[in-house]
Formats: sequence, structure tokens, C-alpha cells
Amino acid sequence: MWERLRYAVLVVTCVAFGFANCQNFNVLSFGAKGDGVTDDSEAFLKAWNAACGGGGNEQTLLIPSDNTFLLQPLVFQGPCRSPYMQVQFSGNIVAPNDKGEWSSCSSNRWIGFSWVSGLTVVGSKTRRIDGRGSSFWNNPNQGNLGGCDWPTSLHFQSCNNLNISGMTSANSPRNHISISGCEQVTISDVNLLAPEDSPNTDGIDISASSYINIVNSYIGTGDDCIAINTGCANINITGVNCGPGHGISVGSLGAKGFKETVENVQVVDCTFNRTTNGARIKTWPGGQGYARNIHFKRITVINARNPIIIDQYYTNDNQSGQASEGNSAVAISHVKFIDFEGTTSDEEAIKFNCSKITRCSDITVEKVQITTADGKLPTATCQNVNGTSLGSVPLVPCLSEL
Repeated sequence: MWERLRYAVLVVTCVAFGFANCQNFNVLSFGAKGDGVTDDSEAFLKAWNAACGGGGNEQTLLIPSDNTFLLQPLVFQGPCRSPYMQVQFSGNIVAPNDKGEWSSCSSNRWIGFSWVSGLTVVGSKTRRIDGRGSSFWNNPNQGNLGGCDWPTSLHFQSCNNLNISGMTSANSPRNHISISGCEQVTISDVNLLAPEDSPNTDGIDISASSYINIVNSYIGTGDDCIAINTGCANINITGVNCGPGHGISVGSLGAKGFKETVENVQVVDCTFNRTTNGARIKTWPGGQGYARNIHFKRITVINARNPIIIDQYYTNDNQSGQASEGNSAVAISHVKFIDFEGTTSDEEAIKFNCSKITRCSDITVEKVQITTADGKLPTATCQNVNGTSLGSVPLVPCLSEL
């Protein structure tokens, strides 16, 4: 922890004062035009390769302010010789204007980082990474134009000891930030923005990763603000303002009968504002594995449609509860919903739609106080649930009242 803090202070000082022990690689020095029209991808890769291959202790790829850089899909590849790498996004980054103008990106990512340990990515609240995703959203059935189908804006693969801060990502064609196969990640003070009706624009999508901290950020998109997928453990989310969007979701898990797992998730001091869902766990019928030790605490809901929901009959076509039971189910256990307050836009504030095969076990609802937007008392529904409730409104009929 202290080593990472030391480095964060050092790189900011290096960029600000140009100290001799730092090496900065400005993309303009490698041929980037920064006019928002010319493809600067090759210049960015040249600058990255020089930084990544450099022998210094701290290397910085600098994207300067007062410029707008057009990038085609590219991947910043590691491992690097330096133990610490920084990317300073001070200028604007834009994707091609139209889906048909994208070059081939079979990996379905726009800007990728792979196998770069000790990476710090720093953005600017006044500058944007703009994925220009409307041509993807508006033509969902048009096929794979330009060799690129629904790319993620920022994808991090196998990047341990990763720090992302200060980024503003807008209009991603798909997920704004994807974290895959990473350990020890901190994401802070990011703004992730997309229209409410933009499909599949998750804010942060996490898979096969552990020890992830997401703090003090605003996420307003057309899908999950944060999605926690299989292989994830020890996820801490604090101070996230979510909305619009589909809430903070564990899952979906168990599609196609797969065995999938998530454990040790904590969501604290977050707000769901006009979201489709709030705190959600979703699994497919017929899946295997588990979702356990998941805690939502001190949550504010503002006209959220489903403030608290566990759905073990999730399907892509949103026909929840209509799918067949299957022969197995992802086991959901040790889940706590504590200290919720606010309003719901629906008559139903709490829904536990659990499978009779595994049931949802050790579910706790405590100090939940939710009313409808007009001040009326909402309802709660549940099936196949074991657990307890204490001092909560509405009452959950399947739970034992303490």
C-alpha cells in the first residue's frame, strides 16, 4: 500500500516538474497530430513501446491537453521493463465517428492494456474518452460492420496492481471499463456516462479478478453501473452514485449450466437514483456454483424500480420467473441488506425470487425503510428463502422477524 502511494505521489511530481529521474513519452513527439481527424493509433503505439521498453524506474505515456486524438482499436501490451508505468490522459480521445469506420477489432475492445503490472491510468475530469457508440446502439442487428462488434472502451487484462483515477468515459459502444484476470485494482473518482437507453453500456464490468476497490465515482449508463461476474472475490465498492442504469449487480451467473462463483462482495454508502434495479443478484436456472458473503450496507434509493432483488430465474429476454427450473441452481447464501432508505417507483420494493433446488439461505434484511414515491407502503415478495428480518419496511413474508 505505501509503495503504491509513494509511486502515485512521485509520478504526479514528475509530470508537474519534469524531474530528471522520470521519463515522459509525449505522443506528439512520436508523430501524433492531435487534430481529432487523423488516426493517431500508430504514434500512440510507438510512444508506448518506447516507454514500455525503457529501463527507468518510472515511465509515463503522456497524452497532452489541448488536443483531441482519434484512435482506432489498439492494445498497449506488456510486460514492461519498468516496474511502474503511467498513462496520463490529459487530452481528449475519440473513436471513429461511425461503426463502419472502425478497423478490425476481433477482441472487441477499443483501448486495451494487457499484462502491464504496476500500471497507473490518470485522466482529467475536463477531458473525455468518447467511444461514439451511437452507431452501434442504433444498429443492433446490422452485423459486424468494419470488423468490430460492440467493443469495450477500456479493457484491462492481467494487469495486477492497477490504479485508475480521474477518468471520464462517455458513450462507450459497450462496457466503459472491463477488468479481467486482475488482482489489486483501485478505481477512484471516475465518471462513466451513456444515455439511459443505450444497450449493454455497463459502467464497470469485472470478471476473474480479486481485491478490487471502486470508490467515489459517478456512473450513469444504460445497463449495470457495476457488474460482478464469475471468478470474482474480495470486491469493495464505496461511495458510488449510480443512475441511470440497472444498479450494482452480482451476475448474471450460471448461464448454459456453467459452474460460476462470486464471493466476498461489499457495497457501502452508495446511491441508486432512478435505476431499474438497486442491489441485485441474478443467476440463470440450471447453473452451478455459488454467490456468497455479499453485503449491501447504508444504501440510498431514489425512485429505484427494484431497490432489492435476488432473481434466480434470470434470462436475457427479461422473462424473469418464466424459465424452467432446471436440475441445478447457483447457491446463494450469506447475503445482507442493511440500512436502506429512500423511495421506489414500483409497488414492490423487495423481491426474492429463489430456486426451490438450492433456496436462498442466510438472507438478512435489517433496517430497511423504503416507501413509494408518493409516500405509500410498498410490498415485498419472496419464495424459497431462509433468513431473518429486523426493523424493516416493507416486511418480507418469507423471513423470520426478529
